[in-house]
Amino acid sequence: MKVLLTGGSGDLGVLLTRQLTQQGDEVVNLDVAPPHEAVRGEAVHIAASILDRDALKEAVQGVGCVVHIAAWHGIHEHQNTKNAYDFHDLNVTGTFNLFEAAAAAGVRKAVLISSTSTDDRYGLYGHTKVLNEEMARAYAHRHNMDILTLRPRAFIPPWNRTVYQDFTEWANWFWKGAVHAEDVCQATLKAVNFLKADKKPEIPAQILTIDGAYDYTVGELENWTDNSFAARYGAEAEKLAQSFGLDTARKPKVLGSAEAETLIGYRPAYSLKNLLEELEKYGKNGPQFPLAA
Repeated sequence: MKVLLTGGSGDLGVLLTRQLTQQGDEVVNLDVAPPHEAVRGEAVHIAASILDRDALKEAVQGVGCVVHIAAWHGIHEHQNTKNAYDFHDLNVTGTFNLFEAAAAAGVRKAVLISSTSTDDRYGLYGHTKVLNEEMARAYAHRHNMDILTLRPRAFIPPWNRTVYQDFTEWANWFWKGAVHAEDVCQATLKAVNFLKADKKPEIPAQILTIDGAYDYTVGELENWTDNSFAARYGAEAEKLAQSFGLDTARKPKVLGSAEAETLIGYRPAYSLKNLLEELEKYGKNGPQFPLAA
């Protein structure tokens, strides 16, 4: 199947390009940025923005499924690098342009990458994702499109050095409860394959929360104490984590991914156990980019 990725040169798009091409799909990457060197040549690259209607009209031709990733993200609001006009132009107008172009071309399958930041529905970023989800519902109803909306937690990976200066900075963020980029890739691939098999969402533009994996039991979380980490992972792991400045007394916030696990077979894999193993093995540098030569 021919799959269009918007924003396919970004962190998720690169991982997804490799997974899709390995299973035999044809990938088209529409992104103003050049393709990542790790997957260069694995996808057709259209150097354009989702604000370019003519480019979108070209990009959706013959496409079986669209995966919409392109957006200004929460980090741009946090760092104050984009304003309300920027967020609305790309995230809202751009998303409208994409859905309209896809519908006009007869594309009937789409995966929308939303965000759990919809909880901050009046924030610059969160509000645009609320509008995106409503737009997806409208196109599902108006054009009979099969759309799955994925709401991952923030998933900028530890190897992205434009955001995290080292692995321990990323680990401090992940520690509170999060999802790894590779798990988001897994969920997105399974959503594409669900639609590819002509399966239907249970409701139009069904929303699936995408959370990470957790080693703690429900009881451990409900009866959390400052010693819960050591009780689960051991004293040596606690010593290791604390040596890198991690707060082992901090209770992670779990959102869960029950609907995604049931509907598309998503199985989150990366947990604090994996983080600790990588911290012990690689230290502050962390693991290298997984598609590195």
